[in-house]
Amino acid sequence: MKIGITGGAGFLGTKLAERLLAASALRIGGAEPVPLDELVLCDLVAPRPELAADPRVRAVIGPLAETLAALRDADAVFHLAGVVSSAAEADLDLGLETNVDATRALLDVFRGRGSGGGASAPVLVFSSSLAVFGSDPAIGPIGPVDDDTLPRPQSSYGIEKFIAEQYVAEYARRGFVRGRSVRLMTVSVRPGRPNAAASSFLSGIIREPLAGERAACPVPPSTPVALSSPRRTIDGLLRAAEVSDAEWGSRTAMNLPALTTTPAEMVAALARVAGADAAALVDWTHDPAVAAIVTSWPAQFETARAAALGLAPEESFDDVIRAYLADLG
Repeated sequence: MKIGITGGAGFLGTKLAERLLAASALRIGGAEPVPLDELVLCDLVAPRPELAADPRVRAVIGPLAETLAALRDADAVFHLAGVVSSAAEADLDLGLETNVDATRALLDVFRGRGSGGGASAPVLVFSSSLAVFGSDPAIGPIGPVDDDTLPRPQSSYGIEKFIAEQYVAEYARRGFVRGRSVRLMTVSVRPGRPNAAASSFLSGIIREPLAGERAACPVPPSTPVALSSPRRTIDGLLRAAEVSDAEWGSRTAMNLPALTTTPAEMVAALARVAGADAAALVDWTHDPAVAAIVTSWPAQFETARAAALGLAPEESFDDVIRAYLADLG
């Protein structure tokens, strides 16, 4: 079996690669489990040395459009590469090129394969985002989101992800791929340094204080947010790939489960797990540009479709912090 990951050297790509390589056999699209023969990691940078050292791993380094040919004969591809929210808002052309055009280019690779559709078509898991939902100024705040809620994106990133979802659905309808679009919640806690995502602070206000550094929260403490731990996010991506077409159901995107919380509740959990001194390192510094993006996203999700596949959110943010600390060793 050959599997590809775009964005394979990123945080989620690395976590996903580790899970795939650790499995004795993998079930893709409802078929019987078989061993992984080759894992292609496409990214602008090289994967971590411990991943690259596995003889099953092939690293293809360069712009996404120049690496897609390596995925042509893959049995499944996880499409994680993309430009994140604030960066897409700041540079429209970059966001369209990476989030929309590259997704269509990947789909056209499979279209050119001429698979004939059905079980012979590759499984494509596309990582979309909760940012496809938003509070339309002409309508008002968005309430609880379920599997049938109409997306009304209010950012370039959300619009680009929604466009890409429709491409995946259309190419799946025509039998070029077996498309599985999953809408990811904000992932927290991410290790490493802050990135250009508007939601980056939702990791930073935990990660930096745990390292003894100050961190800024740019939104009001009571702002509701929908989060998922790295572990549960990877669970959702893998589950989307392994189920049969009948189990997956509609070609429309599926919302992954969310843990609804607020920055204030997150910092309170930090105090319970790591102590008051760590929590005191969080500064409440309002940033209107970040707040405008984050507060347009919904925070309440009803994910019956994901639940039917056995997916569930973490029970508490305390558990998320403890899991992050355990991963740090």
